Amino acid sequence: MAVDPIKPRILPHLFKDLLLDLEDRLRAEALKAFEMIRDHSGLNKKRAREAEGQARFRMMEQGFEEVCKLHGGHLLEGGVMPETELPVFQPFMRFEAEEKGIILGLASIPEPSVLPTKNKSRLAGVTINYDLIPRLDFDGKGPKIGDIFVLLLVSRDREKPGKIEEIAVGVIDSAYKYFLFYEPLGKFLSEKSESDTVAPEPPTPPVPLSAPVVSLKKHPTPFVPPEAPANDDKNAEND
Repeated sequence: MAVDPIKPRILPHLFKDLLLDLEDRLRAEALKAFEMIRDHSGLNKKRAREAEGQARFRMMEQGFEEVCKLHGGHLLEGGVMPETELPVFQPFMRFEAEEKGIILGLASIPEPSVLPTKNKSRLAGVTINYDLIPRLDFDGKGPKIGDIFVLLLVSRDREKPGKIEEIAVGVIDSAYKYFLFYEPLGKFLSEKSESDTVAPEPPTPPVPLSAPVVSLKKHPTPFVPPEAPANDDKNAEND
């Protein structure tokens, strides 16, 4: 399977407002972590840098979870990957559209396009991407797409403390060796239409059958045929 078919499968779930809100929140949390350690930790440079890295990810992780919930994302039930018994220990959020879903996670990367560090949660996550990898389809059980594990990848700016160099969307193969899909957020967003900025609104409920549709006059004017005498018009008006 070529990489290209993956993006159209992801796009309906990662609507524009969600991604813009995530970008704003992640950048804000990175700056807040830097300022917190710089102004209040009292640590030397080496320890401060290590503490900032820990604080930055935990603060971004919480912001990520809160923003996803506001946009309709759901934490994995029981902390287990769908159709598996593999537990996860990070906030992985599920978004669904047309009975298909993606599992969205967050990961820091040392620089753009570099795979994030393996951990138990991410290794569990990529297992569901097995069906995205091309194989010989001798038995009719070739590549198919169910839920996809997608990561929002954040690389800090190594030249500007407290800043983020790049945020990207990535899909890692089930063996955790390479990206099946990787695209910087700016490019990913450029292909989102203006009509796809927010999650779809629920349908407007129908008007109850008991609600009045036509309002009748309390004193209806009787119909007067055109051939009636003129004095009948006056009588009708006085009724």
